[in-house]
Amino acid sequence: MTAARGLLLHPITMGLFLQNLFLLLGSCLHPAAAFPKGCYPSEEEGLKTFRCSNAQLTEVPRDIPNDTNKLYLDFNQISFLPRDAFRDLPLLLELDLSHNAITRIESGAFQGLAEHLHSLDLSSNRLVSVSKDAFSNLKAKVNLSNNPWLCDCRLQELIRAVELAADSSGGIVCDSSTQEEHVGKAFLQVIADTDFCNVYKKTTDIAMLVTMFGWFAMVISYLVYYVRQNQEDARRHLEYLKSLPSKQRRSEESSTISTVV
Repeated sequence: MTAARGLLLHPITMGLFLQNLFLLLGSCLHPAAAFPKGCYPSEEEGLKTFRCSNAQLTEVPRDIPNDTNKLYLDFNQISFLPRDAFRDLPLLLELDLSHNAITRIESGAFQGLAEHLHSLDLSSNRLVSVSKDAFSNLKAKVNLSNNPWLCDCRLQELIRAVELAADSSGGIVCDSSTQEEHVGKAFLQVIADTDFCNVYKKTTDIAMLVTMFGWFAMVISYLVYYVRQNQEDARRHLEYLKSLPSKQRRSEESSTISTVV
């Protein structure tokens, strides 16, 4: 009875009591099973963390709390990151996508994360080639190591567009390359001596010159053929005139001259 009077005499205490009661009821009505299988929330060093490590996921789950600060999606079978895959996570600071099967990242996949994200781990996936536009405006330090990269101008543009995570650059190795001698070498070591984009530009310029020369040669060949054909026709006409009787020949010649005039 005394406790009940205390609650009535102190509205603030009553409010806190009701708030805790609603939270308890909410946890009962929305159990952890509502999260994707193998995923669970926690708090680490004061940051709200959502872990889905080794949860056999094949795509980025949708039911991630939007106040998550650290998201672990490592050791799954995710193969594709679509546009706006993380747009409902405006407070995300760290994103771990390592040890998946990612082969393609759509432009805008990390849209909405530029403001806060400071760590992005894409190591140990199956990335071969990715456009720099996929990381547009992203300020996070990115780990791109241990992927089967194709070393070309596209990768060079990507590396220059992002900030690599510390000690990760050595793990970006050429699994294939537009130049065979670079296979198996660290990409940063290769581009210290080779400008893939400049080589590509030179190759394109040479191809354009070859194409233009080909067209020019065709035009010249046609003109030569045309002139020779007219010369042959003129020669035949002259031989024909010479073969005619003199009177008829003069008539034909005058007719030819008047036609020309």
